[in-house]
Amino acid sequence: MSDRFPTTAAGLRKMQEEIKHLENIERPKISQEIGIARAHGDLRENAEYHAAKEKQGYIEGRILTLNAWIGGAEVIDVVAFKGQKKVLFGASVELLDLENEKKVGYRIVGEFEADLKKRWISVNSPVARGLIGKLVGDVVTILSPGGAREYEVLSVDFEDVA
Repeated sequence: MSDRFPTTAAGLRKMQEEIKHLENIERPKISQEIGIARAHGDLRENAEYHAAKEKQGYIEGRILTLNAWIGGAEVIDVVAFKGQKKVLFGASVELLDLENEKKVGYRIVGEFEADLKKRWISVNSPVARGLIGKLVGDVVTILSPGGAREYEVLSVDFEDVA
C-alpha cells in the first residue's frame, strides 16, 4: 500500500462508518463473548474462547487496516471533473465490447470502494489502468485472464456517489 491513494468522499465515509461500527459494536460484543467463554473454565480446550479470540484478532486487525487507509486517503472530488471526456479516477465509463457488440459499464473507484456487484472497479485493476486517459471514441485493448479484448469508449460521466 502506497502512502497516498485516491478515494471518493463516499469511500472515506464508508471506511469511517466501518471503524465506528467495529469499535462501538463489534469490539464490546467480542469482549463480552470472551468473558463468557473464559468463565467456562480450562482455556486450553475451550473452542468458544479460541474462536472468540480469533474473531477479536480479526476485528483489531481490520481497525488497524482501516485507520491506515484513512490516514493515506486522498479524497478526490469527482464532480469537479463533470463534462470531462477523458477517463479519470471516479469516472463512470460505458464501453462497447467490439467482439460481441455488448455494452458494459464500470465506475473507477478507490481500492476500498471496489464492488463487482455494482460494477465498481479499483483504479488499480487492469481494466481501469487500461482505460485511464482514454477519450470517448477511443478503442482500447484490455488484457484479461480470458485474453485480450477490444472496447470502444462510448461515454464518460462523473457524478457524485452517496
